[in-house]
Amino acid sequence: MKSFYKYLITLVIIGMLIIPDSSLYAGNKDRSGQAGATELLINPWARSSGWGNVSTANVNGLESMFINVAGLAFTNRTELVFSHTTYLKGTDISMFAFGFSQRIGDAGVIGLNVVSMNFGEIEVTTPNSPEGGRGVYKPNLMNISIAYAKAFSNSIYGGITVKIISESIADANAQGIAIDAGIQYVSGEMDQIKFGISLKNIGPRMKFSGDGLLQTAFLAEQENAFSMNMPSESFELPTALDIGAAYDFYIGDWNRITVAINFRSNSFGKDQFIGGLEYALKTYLMLRVGYTYEDGITKKADRTNVFTGPSAGLTVSIPTNKEKGSSIDIDYSYRATDPFSGTHSIGARVVF
Repeated sequence: MKSFYKYLITLVIIGMLIIPDSSLYAGNKDRSGQAGATELLINPWARSSGWGNVSTANVNGLESMFINVAGLAFTNRTELVFSHTTYLKGTDISMFAFGFSQRIGDAGVIGLNVVSMNFGEIEVTTPNSPEGGRGVYKPNLMNISIAYAKAFSNSIYGGITVKIISESIADANAQGIAIDAGIQYVSGEMDQIKFGISLKNIGPRMKFSGDGLLQTAFLAEQENAFSMNMPSESFELPTALDIGAAYDFYIGDWNRITVAINFRSNSFGKDQFIGGLEYALKTYLMLRVGYTYEDGITKKADRTNVFTGPSAGLTVSIPTNKEKGSSIDIDYSYRATDPFSGTHSIGARVVF
């Protein structure tokens, strides 16, 4: 237990030193909208989003790279995951995610994932052509993450993720880099008691550049035009701190019920409290529900988040080799929104 506190305190101190001073006022609703690259806060994976990202303490496998990278250390062999998300159904926004993780040695695991967010085709408009008719453009957001996690003991697991961030349209783009770090602590006779902490999106400011910032102008009484580069304001990343706990209740040899709670401190938004429940029939079937609460979310007039709180999901797992622990899993999740028709994610997982 002393070792756990040592790692926990070390992680918190590192985060305090790395995060810029202006990001330390976590949970400040007055700073909402002042960060960029907020796609880093959207979970593209179908399994962990089904109960509202509550699994900071007990997430494992590749999806840990979004929730808490320490859980990556629980990968036993090789894992491949594919996911497609219909984000805010009715808006033509979609997310595609792919990743793999591989155990190396006795205690270490490496992971890689790629997440792309697409907005469809948007009409090009200008001051002289506000109705469009000048073609279309396709914004694209892409994040590439590389992670390493390790088991430090039978109870303590930790990891770190490096993210490469890219945001682009036809004539402007921005690139950045961010770091996530997390630890998990597991205890109990059946490893049923779990705690976790994760620091996310720690990195330098980003800034857009490109031909889209060029402005053509004319000097008074001059016929020749000239171009000048309009200044672009830099922006911070949406840093967040998650602290979670989970407990597994085992009913016989076939049934498990997991209760999980999580607190998220957002540097550029309201703090969130998340609760979740998961039922598992061995590893063959899992059902999960979650609820995310933040100030004002229960009243439409006060709500500042498109997500209204509830989420649900399920997993169906088909074993392919019981001796090796290989399987093919199908995951689905739904997150309620207002407006629009919710956010739907479906994914496939192959473990071999």
